[in-house]
Amino acid sequence: MLKTFFVDKGLVSYRDCWEFQEELFEKVLQAKINLPENGIAPNYLVFCEHPHVYTLGKSGEESNLLIDMIQLQAKNAEFIKTNRGGDITYHGPGQIVGYPIIFLEEFNMSVKKYIFNLEEVIILTLQNLGITAGRLVGATGVWLEANTINARKICAIGVRVSRFVTMHGFALNINTDLSYFNYINPCGFTDKKVTSLQKELNSIQNIDNVKSILKNNFAKIFKMDFSS
Repeated sequence: MLKTFFVDKGLVSYRDCWEFQEELFEKVLQAKINLPENGIAPNYLVFCEHPHVYTLGKSGEESNLLIDMIQLQAKNAEFIKTNRGGDITYHGPGQIVGYPIIFLEEFNMSVKKYIFNLEEVIILTLQNLGITAGRLVGATGVWLEANTINARKICAIGVRVSRFVTMHGFALNINTDLSYFNYINPCGFTDKKVTSLQKELNSIQNIDNVKSILKNNFAKIFKMDFSS
């Protein structure tokens, strides 16, 4: 089990939490550089929610944002270009955003395996909540009825890995206002739907309960130790 510090930032602006991630990233990196051979660097798992914001990954197309800046202001939303992978996505209240800042070598993981395991945490969490989810061929993230005409995304994943240290992560729709996805081509798709836990279960969900299940599944899949 690998010691991991857990932080719940609550509702926090995307820019502020990005800066916080960068600080943790440097802590992990500098610790690994300065540790003796076989030393263990700190690892972090951050949960939060963001006010309305659209973020665009390095490989994304700005044309996938379907409204202009005046319309963005009317929706009380921001648009931010980020240094993660992936295309455009939406973050907002009622969505759990998770940012693991970990040293992959300590977890004996490739980037491909890391993303697979992130998806696995979400799939297992949804299973715990009574929802069957899976992967869509050719796309990251977690989907319901994947590879059918009814495929709909419930969790977006976009990461950055530099010198084996991770940043950014996942966005799981819980009680999310899905109307905000109408103003983008989510993750670059023009023919796929987006859903939430609330929509699928037809009731408002307890976000703290979902966070607890997610955290337990990170401990299980990643073998993280959150004890103080």
